[in-house]
Amino acid sequence: MKLSSNDLQDGARISTTFAFGKRGPDGRFAPSDNLSPHLAWSDAPEGTQSFVVIVWDPDVPSSGEDVNQDGKTVPYELPRVPFTHLVLVDLPTHVDHLLQGALSRGIVAKGKDPAWAPIGRTGKNDYTGWFAGDADMGGTYTSYDGPCPPWNDERLHRYHFEVFALDLPRLEVKGKFTREQVLEAMEGHVLDQARISGTYSLYADARA
Repeated sequence: MKLSSNDLQDGARISTTFAFGKRGPDGRFAPSDNLSPHLAWSDAPEGTQSFVVIVWDPDVPSSGEDVNQDGKTVPYELPRVPFTHLVLVDLPTHVDHLLQGALSRGIVAKGKDPAWAPIGRTGKNDYTGWFAGDADMGGTYTSYDGPCPPWNDERLHRYHFEVFALDLPRLEVKGKFTREQVLEAMEGHVLDQARISGTYSLYADARA
């Protein structure tokens, strides 16, 4: 399979247009456009019955102790954990692209309605947990919400945009499903996959 984008270049920095947050004038967080990028895939193998699209960051700090704290940085050496930005399942085989803005056109406090996705089913992204307990932002975040690494993180974050061709027309996940549940349900049913990866940071001196 092949995955391409009019908005992303493999290995390059992601534009703030497709991010949840950007570096503000004070060096901290400022809200960004949070548009979902264009994605297009081709050369799916014979037997494909549906597609899954996942966007995730493997470089999120495993501890929030120093995250976004004045006078501190999140150490480069700190162990990292994954953070899901999109999980979209049950895309039928006649769908071979997602237009820019199809899955997000701005920041929606408390999360988008699951019906936002024009086709397929979207699960929870990890802003659900990030904003848990926040009176203004807390809620269930579905569909796409873009990059927003800590503004003091020494590590340059990577973002993987992935499409999977499955031999199933519908994935056995229900309700407010997660990326982890989708990966488990897909096991043994992936015929092929493709990826574009980009980088992003709010910290001026972040390094890969």
